[in-house]
Amino acid sequence: MSLITWMLIAAVCYVISRSVYGFIQGKRKFLGVEMRERMFSTELFYTLIITYTIVIIGFGLIYFILSFEGILLVEGGELRQVSAIGSMIHSLYFSGATMLTIGYGDITPIGFGRLLALIEALIGYVLPTAFVLRLVQTNQERARD
Repeated sequence: MSLITWMLIAAVCYVISRSVYGFIQGKRKFLGVEMRERMFSTELFYTLIITYTIVIIGFGLIYFILSFEGILLVEGGELRQVSAIGSMIHSLYFSGATMLTIGYGDITPIGFGRLLALIEALIGYVLPTAFVLRLVQTNQERARD
């Protein structure tokens, strides 16, 4: 793979990891916006939605970038030649299905894409747990005050 491909993948991974890490750490400032604290934090909920969106789009971009290097998503058990826009749509769809449901099985990754899909699925399981733990921690902090 070319250096540009790896640089693009590294940049996308950096954005994904920063947003997930910031959410798990409970940063009060997320994407430049200062969050207030409440019993049920709508800001925390919106932060979770933004984090999910960043991760889905980020992994979708990684799948899309890798599609140019021959690491493809197979649809219906066969390779299909699609346009760049079609490949982007397939990549985003696969990313969202993997993140939110562990996939439907209609699109399957080949090669290195399988490892990426496992990592994305793991993040999809960890984020709701981190969200609940963050709510419990926030409520405990409020109870102490």
